[in-house]
This record gives sequence, structure tokens and C-alpha cells, in this order.
Amino acid sequence: MNYPKKVTIGDITVRDGFQHEEKFIPTEAKLWVAEQLILSGFKHIEVTNFGNPRGMPQFSDSDDLMKAIHKSKKLKGMLDDVSLTCVTIRERAIERAIQAKKEGWGPDRILLMVSTSESHHRKNSGLSLEDYWKMSEEWIKKANDAGIKVNGTVSTIWGCPIEGPTEMSKALDFAQRWLDIGASDVEHADHDGSASPDRVFKYYSMLLDKFKNPDKHIVHFHTTRGWGLANILAALQAGMTNYESTLGGIGGQPANFVSGVPVSGTGAYYYKDPNIVGLVSTEDMVVMMDEMGIETNLDIDKILETGRMVERIVGRSLRSESIKNGRIPKNLSGR
Repeated sequence: MNYPKKVTIGDITVRDGFQHEEKFIPTEAKLWVAEQLILSGFKHIEVTNFGNPRGMPQFSDSDDLMKAIHKSKKLKGMLDDVSLTCVTIRERAIERAIQAKKEGWGPDRILLMVSTSESHHRKNSGLSLEDYWKMSEEWIKKANDAGIKVNGTVSTIWGCPIEGPTEMSKALDFAQRWLDIGASDVEHADHDGSASPDRVFKYYSMLLDKFKNPDKHIVHFHTTRGWGLANILAALQAGMTNYESTLGGIGGQPANFVSGVPVSGTGAYYYKDPNIVGLVSTEDMVVMMDEMGIETNLDIDKILETGRMVERIVGRSLRSESIKNGRIPKNLSGR
């Protein structure tokens, strides 16, 4: 097999992972997880969403959490080498991020998002694709002027939970458009588990034919149907070097029921059982890559310890096999 010998991995548990939880995760717990991720060697973590928390109350503590991370004694002297990302789908959220940056506790990077499916995009953003591109072009410049990098995400690449099949080549055009209007990198996302390994290899091969260098392009998979690690392997085989995931494989569509209260989230769930969806497990991915001889520059044992604690935080067993069974021994036991 032909795959990279070194990769970059970002963890997005504190935002994408916890946004799917139907009980409010305490700010102190989110802070603890963020600290442990950075202490484990992650240089890129996704922290919160600066959008209106009325529909997504899991993010009602966004300001407090960001301030706490910047004040953390455990992370003293480390944040200069770490990129903290916040989701900012619309203008008001970007304004909040810029103001927070001016006050010294804002994000290093924000995330804007388009879907190749018009209906999925409108449901997530409230705007048509045409209007969203216009908004993004204006606000990316404002964010960059404030010293904030911008990630442009492209979703529904392999299929849409509302409309069904999509055209993969459209996502490549969208990725180019993000870079043309000032985004620093592009996330290529399977947000509902529609991607199959053969089409993953095809898409990322097409991407590398178009862009040549994979450094600015991030692989994001859900494992709704159990194909997550197979898709990671297909992306590695295509030559991709930048990945993101969540501890325990949690995450997905924002919860529409939080701590006993129905909320809007992003509407009705796209799936039958909200307990069996989620992203690729960070623990399983880094253990697999380690066994393959791929350098991650991460403390894998610490990641497994943190994953076990995340199970206690959310109150249930999660989807990582590695936190149950551990790593494969590197030396003979002597028994």
C-alpha cells in the first residue's frame, strides 16, 4: 500500500462531539477535555460555536469556555503553538469572534460552511448558496484583517440526507472557491456517513489531481454505517495527510433535545437512532495509524486515558474499540 508516513490530526470533540449530546456538558468538563487534548499533542482543536445558542444550548457557555482555555494554568505557554477553532456560520457569529479576538480570548481560526446540496445548505445556514458565498467573501476579509484564519467547509460531497446523491466534482469547485476568496484551508466533509471507501479514494484522487498539495485540505468522516476507518484508509491511500476526528466517535447533527428541553437544533434528526451515529473515533484512528508506522506526533496512551474519561463525562459507552482493548503491545510480555 502507498500512504503518507506522517499526518496532521485535529480533534473536534469539544465542539462537534459534544454538540450532539442531549444533556448539557458542564463548561468545566469541556475545559478539561480541551486541556487534555492539547497536553496530548494536538495542535488543532475545535472548541465551540459562536452562533445563537437559543437553538443549540450546548454552546451557551462559548464565551466562558474560550476565556477559561486562555486562562488555563495547565496550558501556560502552550497556546502560541495551538490553533483554536470556533464555528461561525453567519455574520453575527463572525462579529463575536472578531470582538473576542480583539479582547484577547478569541479564536485563531473560524469555520464557515457550504453544502453542495442547496436544501441541506439552506437548512444549516438559512441562506441560499448564492447569498452565502457573497456573505463569506465579505466576512472572510474582515476576519483575516482581525488576525483570524478561516476554514471553508464543503459538505454533502458523497450524498445529502435530504436530497440523496450528489455530484462529487461540484465539491472540488467549491473548494477552489473557498481558497480564491481567502480561506486558509478547506474541510471536505461527509456529514452523514454517505461516503463509501471506493468513492472516497476517487474523490481525494481527483482533489490531488486538481490541487497537487494536500496540506490545505482536511478529511472529515462520519461512521454512521461503520465505514469510518475504511474511509480513512482510502483517504490515506489517495495521499491525504490532514485529518480530524472525535474521542469515542461522538458527534454529528446538533441535538434537538438538551437536558430535558426540546430545542430547534437543525431540525429533525436525519437518522433513526441518534446513539449510533458519530465521527471517526480519534482513539481508533491514531492507534491504527501507529500500527501502520504513520507518525502522528501524539501521546497515544494519554489520548486513550482521555477517551475513557469522556465516556464518564457523557455517561455511556462510546464507539472506540481501542479504549476497551488498548494498544497492541510493542514488546514481548515475557510470559
